[in-house]
Amino acid sequence: MGSTAGPRGHLRRLVTGITALLAAASLLTACGAGDGGSGGGGGGGAANAKGVDDGTKLTMWTRAATRPQSEALVEAYNASHKNKIELTVVPTDDYQAKVGAAAGSKDLPDLFASDVVFVPNYTSSGLFADLTERIDALPFVEHLAPSHIKAGTYEDEKYVVPHTLDLSVLFYNKDLYRKAKLDPEKPPTTLREWDRQARAVDALGGGVDGTFFGGNCGGCGVFTWWPSVWAAGEDVLNKEGTEANLASGTAKKVYDTYRGWVRDGIVAPGARDETGTTWTGVFPKGKVGVMPMPSTTLGLMPEDLDLGVAPIPGPDGGRSTFVGGDAIGISATSESADQAWNFLAWSLGDKAQVDVVAAHKDVVARTDLASNKHSKADPRLVTINELVAHGRTPYALKFGQTFNDPNGPWLTLMRGAVFGDGTSVAKDNEAVTASLAD
Repeated sequence: MGSTAGPRGHLRRLVTGITALLAAASLLTACGAGDGGSGGGGGGGAANAKGVDDGTKLTMWTRAATRPQSEALVEAYNASHKNKIELTVVPTDDYQAKVGAAAGSKDLPDLFASDVVFVPNYTSSGLFADLTERIDALPFVEHLAPSHIKAGTYEDEKYVVPHTLDLSVLFYNKDLYRKAKLDPEKPPTTLREWDRQARAVDALGGGVDGTFFGGNCGGCGVFTWWPSVWAAGEDVLNKEGTEANLASGTAKKVYDTYRGWVRDGIVAPGARDETGTTWTGVFPKGKVGVMPMPSTTLGLMPEDLDLGVAPIPGPDGGRSTFVGGDAIGISATSESADQAWNFLAWSLGDKAQVDVVAAHKDVVARTDLASNKHSKADPRLVTINELVAHGRTPYALKFGQTFNDPNGPWLTLMRGAVFGDGTSVAKDNEAVTASLAD
């Protein structure tokens, strides 16, 4: 989300900047700079897989949530290229408003990243240059993270490439599994097994709990609950992102499982009030058996915590993940599109993906590099990287107001489904659809 997800706070971002963004974007388009074609920034010229490296000074914006990854890539690029990028890191909660204001004044940077779930708001408003020919000219185009490419495709044209990836995965405590007489090398492969294993660990007592989740955090819910629906082969939204399917039989099985954990005290204390602020800080304490977490938290775990990583399963099997993180594109007003593309193309190449991204234990943006010299040293990283091909990023223009806003209808559905009796799900799903279609 992320991403709408992750430990750096982007799960909790609200959508206060959306209105300003869209108003400014319409101004940009009205001024003729946002057609996504030739225009000021254009990516629609002759395709060049490498771009131009001629010493041009480029500007780039990213949000604070992805600062470490962005800084690492920019530093490596600047050290090895004539072009130089000046990176500006914007507070995450201020990012959308800043982009909107810059769009209105036609003062966008050459390159700017976005939480991938909000990319459709930018593409549909003409803020990014069309990169279709450039992307298609990349020799590894078919291996780019499919969910990010899909989220950045608007009216059959491609506007962004993957920048950072954050996946939802199961973390499980192998020490607690051993104590509960569970096989530490056999994480759950179905929601039923997850339920059984969480309960087995919870039975240890002594301050140990089976699982945990952010029960007052809409972003946490989409990031960690939806993969169980996807794993069963279902969609949670229609293709246009205007209709919800969150009251299906499969979705109800997911809610019922969580409601059972709440009812029987399998969940660590605080889940009901957890807004996402401290959500990822519970598992590292070593007292929770198994719970879904952002993949980016793996590198933040205590070294003495023996933990495993597994895909999030569906009720009866399957595997999926919410592919969050950021996508990045060239602004429609950039006058240095060829040079900006040089950075983007380089950032997706073997050297940058392996020696910068993988070396920092981050998720690579290419499925063909899932197993590399760095990830091979930690099988958990290979598991995470391989999930990129099986994950999804939902597409909806009204995503923020519907799913991230604490006053939105999705959080009402979540809480009624697991802290209530579950009978309000159908009515709440209608409210979600109404918000998406508004």
